[in-house]
Amino acid sequence: MNNILVASLFFWSLSIPLSVAQNANPLDAPVYGSIKDALKDKNAKQLNLRDHDLFYVSEEIEKLKDLQFLNLMRNHLEKWDASILTLKKLEVLNLKQNALKYIPDELGILNKLVRLNLTSNEISYVPKTLGELKNIRFLHLSINTIISIPETIGNCKALEVLELDNNQLSYLPASISKLSKLKVLDLGYNQFNEVDENWMQLESLEELNLEYNQLQKFPSRIQMLQHLKTLILNNNRLTELPETVTHLQNLELLIVSNNKLHQLPNNLKSLTNLKTLILIGNPISLKEKERIKMELPNCKIYF
Repeated sequence: MNNILVASLFFWSLSIPLSVAQNANPLDAPVYGSIKDALKDKNAKQLNLRDHDLFYVSEEIEKLKDLQFLNLMRNHLEKWDASILTLKKLEVLNLKQNALKYIPDELGILNKLVRLNLTSNEISYVPKTLGELKNIRFLHLSINTIISIPETIGNCKALEVLELDNNQLSYLPASISKLSKLKVLDLGYNQFNEVDENWMQLESLEELNLEYNQLQKFPSRIQMLQHLKTLILNNNRLTELPETVTHLQNLELLIVSNNKLHQLPNNLKSLTNLKTLILIGNPISLKEKERIKMELPNCKIYF
């Protein structure tokens, strides 16, 4: 039940802004449910082939030269059909919940992509050509078997949302610090032992999720992330939080459940915008609980 509460709070905070661009918009242009129907419109822009039990994509799709939105979610694709890579005007490509084993080196051809969703596949390798996606703003690579991200990701300067949770990552390239527009970074359910100081240069970051890793400490430079609203650190091995956490003036949600915290930093009252604090599963004394409640009278606290 506690895990459900944590998940609900987090995904509620993300669901509204992230759902919009993933769905076709019938107000912008007609949304076709088959390639056959789309071919009747010489300027077809949106094609939804979700849940079509496809094992491959017909070469006929190459004729849809103006296609901007393509949803192939929940099919049976194991490889990238070359025909997809001919759609050079694509802005949204959803391949979530297929059986893809890789991302092709030719990915950079689709340089107009704004959103790429490859969640829930079997991908272990991300090519260097990822860095050629200069317009990418939303990159969803959750629930794969990825062990590393290429240094070239630093070239994706427009990136705002990077979801890498549920993979096998233990580090990120130093170039991550170049993503000055990044607002959401989800690294939950990976193998991180420490937080890289480079991440503290992500000054636009609003949401940072590192749940279910192996963190034993958190950097004091966290105070650099002045736009941070959500910080999720549950199910790690933290014995303390840095005092500088209290300098995060915009923090609204802090989840540190199931760690080894005996106390929280002093001066919690500085966190004037904190609305929810989840501390379940930590060895915090009654005295410390009272102090926390006293310093955060307007915050909903779960012990």
